[in-house]
Amino acid sequence: MISHRAAGTFDWAGVRLVAFDVDGTLYSQSRLRLRIAREMLIDAVIRQSLEAVTIVRAYRQIREWMAEREVADYEGALVLETARATRRLPERVRGIVGEWMERRPLRHLAACRYPGVLELFAGLRGNGKMIGIFSDYPIQAKLDALELRADYIVSAAESGVGILKPNPRGLEVLMASAGATARQTVLIGDRTDRDGAAAGRIGVRSLIRSASASKGWQTFASFDDAIFRVFLQRPMMGSSPSAVNAPS
Repeated sequence: MISHRAAGTFDWAGVRLVAFDVDGTLYSQSRLRLRIAREMLIDAVIRQSLEAVTIVRAYRQIREWMAEREVADYEGALVLETARATRRLPERVRGIVGEWMERRPLRHLAACRYPGVLELFAGLRGNGKMIGIFSDYPIQAKLDALELRADYIVSAAESGVGILKPNPRGLEVLMASAGATARQTVLIGDRTDRDGAAAGRIGVRSLIRSASASKGWQTFASFDDAIFRVFLQRPMMGSSPSAVNAPS
């Protein structure tokens, strides 16, 4: 594993592609899940059924298991395993997951978006950086709800990927699409065991959003931290962001 904590600085000069994870990185996943949990509780009371809660919980647990074991072409197997675990038809699992993990969260995303994200995206673009998205989940509808625009997007479910982080295949596809090398790319995520590990396996530097330091990783607490400050200033013609202070 590459050590990402580098003497309190980060050199942006050679970076062409800034790739972001989505869930837990661009918005507060805990805040979103609390909102969805409230809706699910109300729904359970009305229907007098915990079916949705049971299916979503099993789906998430099995998905984590498949990510850890780097199961290829996981999507169909994930639905089937969840159906077996919950004794439901696969079609029912797809319907519940689509409603509670894909559609219903969209209305809450803007309220859960982290402060500074819009400004950082604008600053990166203003300084000539390409913005990429590398996520294990469907992307475009979430970006629209978050009012964000990326130059390149890749999700794990796409043809040619078909495998979850920490496998780096999706990141490799993203870099190939953008025409960027590992040295020219940085991945910004929130999990060392998924985002950081995927980046490290192919020599890409990573920045991990975390409220506390994580040994061996370069972390930041928010998008207005010093490490991003160069992008939150008005860009100067011909200027190029270089080494800036990072949180210790």
